[in-house]
Amino acid sequence: MKKEHLRNIAIISHVDHGKTTLLNAMLKQTGVFRANQAVEDRVMDSMDLEKERGITITAKNTAVDYNGVKINIVDTPGHADFGGEVERSLNMVDGAILLVDSSEGPLPQTRFVLKKALAKKLPIILIINKIDRSDARIEEVISETYDLFIDLDASEQQIEFPILYTNAKIGVCHKKMGDSCTDLQPLLQTIIDSIPAPEANDEGNPQFLITNLDYDPYVGQIAIGRLQSGKLEMNTNYSLCAKDKVVPNVKFSALYTFYGLTKKPVISAESGDIIALSGVENVKIGDTISSLIDPQPLPRLTVDEPTVSMMFYVNNGPFAGTEGKFLTSRHLLERLERESLRNVAIKIKKLERTDAFEVCGRGELQMAVLIETMRREGYELMVSRPRVITKEEKGRTMEPLERLFLDIPEEFVGKITEKLSIRKGRLESLVNKGSGRVSMEFLIPSRGLIGFRSQFLTDTKGGGVMNSLLEGYGPWFGPIPQRMTGVLVADRAGRVTTYASYAMEDRGEMIVEVGTQVYAGMIVGERNRVGDMNVNIIKEKKLTNMRASTSDTTIILRPSRVLSLDQAIEFIAEDELVEVTPQNVRLRKMELDAVRRAAQQKGQRDM
Repeated sequence: MKKEHLRNIAIISHVDHGKTTLLNAMLKQTGVFRANQAVEDRVMDSMDLEKERGITITAKNTAVDYNGVKINIVDTPGHADFGGEVERSLNMVDGAILLVDSSEGPLPQTRFVLKKALAKKLPIILIINKIDRSDARIEEVISETYDLFIDLDASEQQIEFPILYTNAKIGVCHKKMGDSCTDLQPLLQTIIDSIPAPEANDEGNPQFLITNLDYDPYVGQIAIGRLQSGKLEMNTNYSLCAKDKVVPNVKFSALYTFYGLTKKPVISAESGDIIALSGVENVKIGDTISSLIDPQPLPRLTVDEPTVSMMFYVNNGPFAGTEGKFLTSRHLLERLERESLRNVAIKIKKLERTDAFEVCGRGELQMAVLIETMRREGYELMVSRPRVITKEEKGRTMEPLERLFLDIPEEFVGKITEKLSIRKGRLESLVNKGSGRVSMEFLIPSRGLIGFRSQFLTDTKGGGVMNSLLEGYGPWFGPIPQRMTGVLVADRAGRVTTYASYAMEDRGEMIVEVGTQVYAGMIVGERNRVGDMNVNIIKEKKLTNMRASTSDTTIILRPSRVLSLDQAIEFIAEDELVEVTPQNVRLRKMELDAVRRAAQQKGQRDM
């Protein structure tokens, strides 16, 4: 039977095209907030990191009521590194809203999320957002979107999508440009008209596929998903169909449906609805909750395999234990395993050594977000440079390939092409838009992009836009040069002095500030030549009766280039680590002792 009073829909788009802003406006106009309630911008981006970075990291559920129809909405991330969130979210819905910027048009991440939606045969509603932009080119963007649908082998029904025009910031939607509409009513009505109602049978065998996990300090782990058939009720026993066993007699401590920004406790849940429940122990994404007598599991979720791995080490530096709460390998493993339960795109591998773990994921950004989250929770750890995960096919080593899309000022084309060709990039297309900017498309091994982003922003003086998508796998490309410079390494412990920093100005660029406490083996700067250099960065000026001790105050230093966590992960070489604590991000050599380091380098040269 069709549940005409329900609709399930996901909002998909490229990063920063306005989907969370549009959702804000929908919540306001459907009466979710009180008339006098203070509502922050992008209210769905609830994590601190999401607010700081201005991106959606985890998929979130909400629901609004319109003319007696409950519309369940899933706000999905737009970045390919969080593709696991998008893939899982699309399992819960019957259609998708594709949001496209009126000036930028469909971008690489638009392609990624749309490809996933079309593969699931979902009907699409196209929304052209930010129609108030002075550089809007609405007709061309619609044409480009049609081309994208055709390129992705969309069916005839999927190409016949309705088109709406919105300004999400002020909450206005038009069916035709220039009509008199002043709210989002056309969008809400289009959802009801164009997105099919879920087909479900309340009398059938209960089947609830767990698509997402949340955590509440009061009720514990919360499982989120869509109830495909049957009913779920409180105070009733069910079966948990895990990967390799069926656990009978599970009961719920709470059952919820979504409304606005809250979960609403209910006694029973109907099929076709997106719901949440708590009280079931050891639940994992992909498990099914079914009837006690005749449990019938649904097919488990599958997501794209990880392409990047990093080593997570227990912090063994001289400052270990002085800044964090969670320090041991047990703490580290428990936290990583908890993350892998919540995020199926993350995989943890235990190694022979007990103080290190290999963490596999989708990309550098996903890893950086995980590390930053752990840092804020009080963990101390060290991480290595990201490495790509290779595959063996017919006796050949295959490595992941990325399609790289660049939009840069035309004066930087030569410099960027040269840098990417060194990293084994192959230019596929180049379009000069005639506006002083050039669009370029490269095919490049994922290895070649590790550490390239910060270099790209420097080379384009902040004016370049860079996006990449996993293209597939290709034969190993051979050695790729990474960082072309060495580093300045502290040779003793102490505080960085102005006198020593000034002496280093012609040797390279400092990445620590004056007064920073350092230890032997810690990286304090980037050298302007190849090869590392051990330096005494705590050296003080000898005072004599010929000079005033205050003469140091007249020294003017170049500002230090203090690296963020993302930049530090990109910067380090194979023999270096990033030490991450709740208070600091430090760079260090794997081997802190300078004599042993020199012996290791000599041994590598002799091999």
